Amino acid sequence: MNQQPLPGASTVLTMGILSIVGTLFCCGPLGAIFSIIGLSKAKSASNLYHQNPESYTDFSNVKTGKILSYIGLVIALIYLVLTILYFGFIVAMITTGEFSGEF
Repeated sequence: MNQQPLPGASTVLTMGILSIVGTLFCCGPLGAIFSIIGLSKAKSASNLYHQNPESYTDFSNVKTGKILSYIGLVIALIYLVLTILYFGFIVAMITTGEFSGEF
């Protein structure tokens, strides 16, 4: 039987890589967006593969991209929590009067 590349497998891998790179080097929300896109594409590619597994190759790219998307999403959520804590600390310092803004 003639096997063909799984449609969307390279897209899932690309989105997984971009989610990590976007979170670490740019900003958290950009990485989270790429993660969500990668996970939704991974779901559709997995469903297509499981319908007829002997017709497709490159399912390992889907699995790798899915793992990278999850890692990128976790890093983006950690980034979000740290940002909230950072600005919460600044607001708490300003409201208690311990941070006057003068040097």
